Amino acid sequence: MRVIIAAAGTAGHINPGIAIANKIKEEEKDSKIIFIGTTRGLENDLVPRAGYELKTINAYGLSKKISIENIKKMYKTLKGYGEAKKIIKEFKPDIVIGTGGYICGATITSAHSMKIPTLLHESNAFPGKAVKMLATKTNTILVSFQDAKERIKNCKNVVFTGTPVKIKKKEYSEETLKKIIEATGLNIKEPIVLVFGGSQGAKRINDTIIEIIKKQKNKNYQIIWATGPKQYDNIKDELENNNININYIPKIKVLPYIYNMEEIMNVVDVIVARSGAMTITEISNLGKPSILVPLPNVSHNHQLYNAKALEKVGAAKIILDNEINGENLNKTIEEIVLNKENKENMGKNALKISSADAEEKIYEEIKKIVK
Repeated sequence: MRVIIAAAGTAGHINPGIAIANKIKEEEKDSKIIFIGTTRGLENDLVPRAGYELKTINAYGLSKKISIENIKKMYKTLKGYGEAKKIIKEFKPDIVIGTGGYICGATITSAHSMKIPTLLHESNAFPGKAVKMLATKTNTILVSFQDAKERIKNCKNVVFTGTPVKIKKKEYSEETLKKIIEATGLNIKEPIVLVFGGSQGAKRINDTIIEIIKKQKNKNYQIIWATGPKQYDNIKDELENNNININYIPKIKVLPYIYNMEEIMNVVDVIVARSGAMTITEISNLGKPSILVPLPNVSHNHQLYNAKALEKVGAAKIILDNEINGENLNKTIEEIVLNKENKENMGKNALKISSADAEEKIYEEIKKIVK
């Protein structure tokens, strides 16, 4: 099978594309796969690192605002259609796959005009503009949330598959579980809350955890907290100004970044995080209770819709970014960790929207198109 995957910008668009590529390679070792992206996004690091060739074109998100800068971007984006067509013509793919974002405009439209089968994957509960605009130009749209199906009107075939993610549910022995937890400096006897805000951290969430530390609110639970590399030093300084050593906080482990995230997510009791599509998928696949703080001011408020997918089945509590503080976060954590039945039910409910077999479902849909 010869495949082009259009994926650009953020890890949320690129990693599903890489996972799809890996699945195709696993099933059909002789497959030839290339990626199309831009020169600006994370694809320039993630795609070559995964072992795939990346070809770049001009592509920009367009604004309704009239300005010299936007006119330049529009001109470059139109040029990108020709660049995409040239790559497609030379590579001769059996299918072109887009995993969201403005890069899909040129690639999917060009492939459609050349009568090459296309497929789109949408990770968010609220589909982006690119996916909606391209609905009539693609054979199939794959979605990560059942709720997304009703928000796509013009595509003849919309299929729920979930999003492929790296983090999987693990069953550890008591000995291994103890080893993982003790390596963090925490203990196995008290509940553990994992707090993170994506790879770069989330300042609002970080400020809330600082408040919990200063007021010593976490008497009934432990915390493992990934601040994000760029925020760690500032947090360390702020704590030191309050005579708190970041390395010796009772029942709290503070890290810039968690490298063994799969292990940690599997052993904790509750997760506090943003609600990007991949995070929601990981939480549901693991069957973990969560407290979600959607990132505001993102396209169509899609993180809120993602969070609501878990809230709706009774698996998560939502605290809005402009409302979160040490008091309400601590109260919400305690409502979960101090009530064993509540905690277990939330975990079971999370599994209701799990899509642990996403790669297999996606591959099946690709095979239906490429006969």
